[in-house]
Amino acid sequence: MTRAILIDDEPLAREVVKEYLEDYPEIEVVAECGDGFEGVKAIAQHQPDLIFLDIQMPKITGFEMLELLDSRPAVIFTSAFDEYAIKAFETYAVDYLLKPFAKMRFKVAVDRWLEKQHLEETKQHVQSLMDSNAAAPSYNERIVVKVGSTIKIIPSTDIIFLEAYDDYVKINTKDGTFLKNKTMQFFETNLDDKQFVRVHRSFIVQVSFITGLVPYEKESYKLILKTGDKLPVSKTGYTKLKKLLQI
Repeated sequence: MTRAILIDDEPLAREVVKEYLEDYPEIEVVAECGDGFEGVKAIAQHQPDLIFLDIQMPKITGFEMLELLDSRPAVIFTSAFDEYAIKAFETYAVDYLLKPFAKMRFKVAVDRWLEKQHLEETKQHVQSLMDSNAAAPSYNERIVVKVGSTIKIIPSTDIIFLEAYDDYVKINTKDGTFLKNKTMQFFETNLDDKQFVRVHRSFIVQVSFITGLVPYEKESYKLILKTGDKLPVSKTGYTKLKKLLQI
């Protein structure tokens, strides 16, 4: 039996999916969720094989919800998103249903998944889609992290600097430090390059927190922040800083 979860803030949209799934007795709907917070909890509890996921929801987006999962099920997106998002989904072979979708289109999506059962492949495509971030314009304005059993939304304006930390990135903020299972390259690509600059392979800094740049050792520098932190600056980072700060 295939376990499925419906995650959509519109009850009517969930009802449509449930009605269409009546043609698939092998698929059991084990939970329905009205937002991404509920979705994270339900997925951890039920470990579904497949989720039907809306993108634009209150609190956190569908993409942000996926980032918080320890293990990701296969995903069929159900969205009223624009054509640019659709092109992104097609590129990464993650199926989508553009609302309002007909029963025949729904059948094509589900049959394709049932036929291939390419769970691992689908997970990789979902990860690639999230990393490209082509369809989440609000992502640059915040970062979503999981702290124990709670979810915290960090506005990008609260980030002081980010630091490489083994397989994680340590996010240093006004309210403390948080870990995110992403790469420095991911943040360098997705944070606003007018607000954040990568000064070293291990550090990305918010420009507004910079108060000074002082010589450290031969041909090297230290960056001084408002918080009193002192961070190393690489040659490449120094070049970026000179251009950004016009020094």
